[in-house]
Amino acid sequence: MAAYAHWLREGGEKHRVEIHGWVFMTNHVHLLMTPLEERALSKLMQYLGRLYARYFNDRYGRTGTLFEDRFRSSIVDSDAYLLTCLRYIELNPVRAGMVSAPGDYRWSSYAAHAFGNRVGLWTPHPTYVALGATQSTRATAYRQIIDEALDRDILTEIRRCASKGLVLGTEKFRQQFEALTRDSSIS
Repeated sequence: MAAYAHWLREGGEKHRVEIHGWVFMTNHVHLLMTPLEERALSKLMQYLGRLYARYFNDRYGRTGTLFEDRFRSSIVDSDAYLLTCLRYIELNPVRAGMVSAPGDYRWSSYAAHAFGNRVGLWTPHPTYVALGATQSTRATAYRQIIDEALDRDILTEIRRCASKGLVLGTEKFRQQFEALTRDSSIS
């Protein structure tokens, strides 16, 4: 997983993608990122997939593709859903029964958010930064937020949007996004 994290960081820098949250599970990965250029996310994922698949295949004496499918992405309304998505991502190992607390899982962004640990691939999102004037106050506020139970309907909605590439946000946000994409496809 260290190799994956290394190339994720390297690819994020190369292709101008900010990485705000992650969890590397044994059979899948969740990432919360902001591309700073058009097509940056696709370029990053191609870069990462190519390098990691070659590394993994060489290390384990196998051939062929590593990932079952193309990556899936979902636009997230940062005002309403960013912190909820971070909680969803970082609590994944707890829900999977791998650990009893998110801080017990090494391969996630939880330590960065909850304790302010400096992690090379992490770029704090402005919504997270707005939680407090200092890293210490942000970390304290985040730990309080992550302790709140995630509503089952929200979990279902995040999974649905992520698996189908749908916009995750308020109805107003979805309408604004649809209008923007409709207008840009005309020109």
